[in-house]
Amino acid sequence: MGIIKLQDLYFKPYINKEKITTIVKYLAKTVKADLPKDEIPIFVGILNGCFLFAADFIREFNGDCEVSFVKLASYEGTSSSENVKHLVGINEDLTGRTVIILEDIIDTGATLQEIYNIFKDKNVKQLKVATLFFKPDVFKKELPIDYIGQSIEDKFIVGYGLDYNGLGRNYPEIYQLSTTPKMKNIVLFGPPGAGKGTQAEFLKEMYNLVHISTGDVFRFNIKNKTALGILAKKYMDEGNLVPDEVTINMLKTEVEKNADSNGFIFDGFPRTESQAAALDTFLAEKGEQINGMVALEVPENILVTRLLERGKTSGRADDTDESKIRNRFNEYNTKTAILKDYFQAQNKYYGINGVGSIEEITQRITTVFDTL
Repeated sequence: MGIIKLQDLYFKPYINKEKITTIVKYLAKTVKADLPKDEIPIFVGILNGCFLFAADFIREFNGDCEVSFVKLASYEGTSSSENVKHLVGINEDLTGRTVIILEDIIDTGATLQEIYNIFKDKNVKQLKVATLFFKPDVFKKELPIDYIGQSIEDKFIVGYGLDYNGLGRNYPEIYQLSTTPKMKNIVLFGPPGAGKGTQAEFLKEMYNLVHISTGDVFRFNIKNKTALGILAKKYMDEGNLVPDEVTINMLKTEVEKNADSNGFIFDGFPRTESQAAALDTFLAEKGEQINGMVALEVPENILVTRLLERGKTSGRADDTDESKIRNRFNEYNTKTAILKDYFQAQNKYYGINGVGSIEEITQRITTVFDTL
């Protein structure tokens, strides 16, 4: 889960879909346990917000039931108005029936009051309310709420049926209103020999960003025998890959060291989709995001020639063996393809032609940077 933007506002992750599933199952089980053995309740969903919650709740309800809906409107922008309009009522005969209202969220109680007004002359056996979320700090009515999934603070949320000006209902998670991100955070990618390190040096100076190279971070932690460095070295000495959690914690430490910076250039990280997701989550918790993945694209044959030439003076053994160089490309292409798809899905992938002079390539990258 990362930062999302809906029209003019930004929202950060708040409650993930696994947690929502747990809450819905709890509510369905609790409601069922309170009903007489053979009673068939009628569940009334409040549209539009509760359609996802109602669908999941009813699937989790272990027993016979009937379903109906009413539609009410109470939100204008991000604040609740007291002017609730009754748009759609229910036509069923509810005499002697147990009616359970399914609400996505209850805040001031204005909508809930309208619900009670609707049902006061229906001669129901009993009327109960089950809400996914409840804002106790702003609830103003003297009305009973029988089942509460989770109480939350009074901040505007979207997702899982909840919207901002009609948008955001389709997200499976809940997002909370956040501040506008202040940093410019870039993932810089490129195959071996593409000149990524050279470009990172220019870009960090031009945009006053912090360059975080995974290789440099590893070497620093191992050399200085930090707790994470010792742990990483243990895995490496045993011939094992360093777990994502260790790598991510190293990167988090670097970000925390530079919390007041204008942003970061992440070089060599993420390398996997799980790392990318973890980075998104970490930044989102701070109200920040990855602005884009900038990838230097260079034909493989050009890079092989470039690396073999570099190997004559670099002292790196892996730059002198063509088979090893091509193996590095295979590994890169496999991982990059996954990450490319990940960032393209967010409209954040930017492929840059990496052939040309250093100045030409820098100009191409800055043209993209200036739009992020």
